[in-house]
Amino acid sequence: MFKDITIGQYFPGESAVHKYDPRLKIITMVLFIITLFFIKSMYLYIPIVFYLVLVIAVAKLPIKMVFKGLRPLRWIILITFIINLVFTPGEEIFRVWKIPITDQGLNTALLMGIRLILLVLGTSILTYTTSPIELTDGIEALLNPLRKIGVPSHEIAMMMTIALRFIPTLIEETDKIIKAQMVRGADFESGNLIRRAKNLVPLLVPLFINSFRRAEELATAMEARCYRGGEGRTKMNELKILNSDRILFIGNIIFYMVIVVVSRI
Repeated sequence: MFKDITIGQYFPGESAVHKYDPRLKIITMVLFIITLFFIKSMYLYIPIVFYLVLVIAVAKLPIKMVFKGLRPLRWIILITFIINLVFTPGEEIFRVWKIPITDQGLNTALLMGIRLILLVLGTSILTYTTSPIELTDGIEALLNPLRKIGVPSHEIAMMMTIALRFIPTLIEETDKIIKAQMVRGADFESGNLIRRAKNLVPLLVPLFINSFRRAEELATAMEARCYRGGEGRTKMNELKILNSDRILFIGNIIFYMVIVVVSRI
């Protein structure tokens, strides 16, 4: 079950999406999220879907892996859909087990469900096509102006990237612990949802121990390499915004603006 979580994984490549400047890529992702919240019509999701399909195709990402990341969130999407479907007032169109379903509720539920799916797919592309080092440099560069008011931009970027990078590692570690305990007779698949949740409690102790051990090993390795934070630190590869990056960024801005303007009409 944990193997379906793909957050934090990176797929190397030489596509235009992979080579896109990480700073502009992060800004593009933020604007993409904002644009989704402006959409009020189902029809405007069609160009967004084509946009994501084009990005995935250009980046040559495995389609199965991209959509696999939706599986761990299927219950959240389903619950969000049901809540909006049942509790949104409007004109009743039919009933399900004496529960009135309104036209506004059905429309809102579909909009929210599709929005969540597109949010997951869109934001996942950022980690799929950006290496941890590039992601750290991009976040740090965007936070650098805040250093004037005392915000430790380098440390924040480093913590965010390390946390994101270790998600696949922790998932793999959890899967190994589950298999080891299943060999010893533990049952994680039978019973209702509450029973399954209780069966997962014994996993927390070895998982926390392994996490603290990995954190200590990482700290020791960083100290052995004389890591002292971002003060006076130089970079082997400086970030440079190329003309192709500017063209791609402007194209994304124009696309988002068109979607927002049409949604406001």
